[in-house]
Amino acid sequence: MIAIVDYGMGNVGAIHNMFRRIGVESVVTDSVDKIRAADQLVLPGVGAFDAGMERLHSSGIRDVLDEKVVQDKTPVLGICLGMQLLGTNSEEGDLPGLGWIDAASVRFNVSDAERPKRKIPHMGWNSVSAAADSPLFAGFEADPRFYFVHSFHVVCEHPEDIAGTVNYGTTVTAAVRKNHIFGVQFHPEKSHKYGMNLLRSFAGISMTQQGS
Repeated sequence: MIAIVDYGMGNVGAIHNMFRRIGVESVVTDSVDKIRAADQLVLPGVGAFDAGMERLHSSGIRDVLDEKVVQDKTPVLGICLGMQLLGTNSEEGDLPGLGWIDAASVRFNVSDAERPKRKIPHMGWNSVSAAADSPLFAGFEADPRFYFVHSFHVVCEHPEDIAGTVNYGTTVTAAVRKNHIFGVQFHPEKSHKYGMNLLRSFAGISMTQQGS
């Protein structure tokens, strides 16, 4: 069972519907017990970094997420803000992130001259160049397209944690992966067949495949 973690800041209904369309069992939950029992986790997110971390702490979900992901090595997929929360910190706020990946979220640095063509937030469809060994993109056609909405982007400390990139005036991290921990900056639930394929790929990832 895939648990879609509901901490009040994600498009959980759309993600649940997408899993249902591809025939994958999932549940939207803020229950510690249901999260603890899950085989895989999805951490969605829309909004500000500090607000997301505050919600995870105040809801009591933070501790069980560490238990599942850090101790039990349960596969997890962070989406949009959820991907940024996987890292250590963000220029958007002051609170530390989950710290599961050595990465920080930074503002897009766009000059006044660039703004007419390179608007912030980065919003709309864009092609993603995936790392050859990323199981999230296994079986995809070349340069699949996904829907983005974000004003901050993730910068990884270790290049090997970058699972996909997008060109938006500069090369930007679109997906991360560290062992059983995955994240995507785009919205698979808004990305039609490409999003369905990616969620199907994630659903096929098991703890035994990923190891520690």
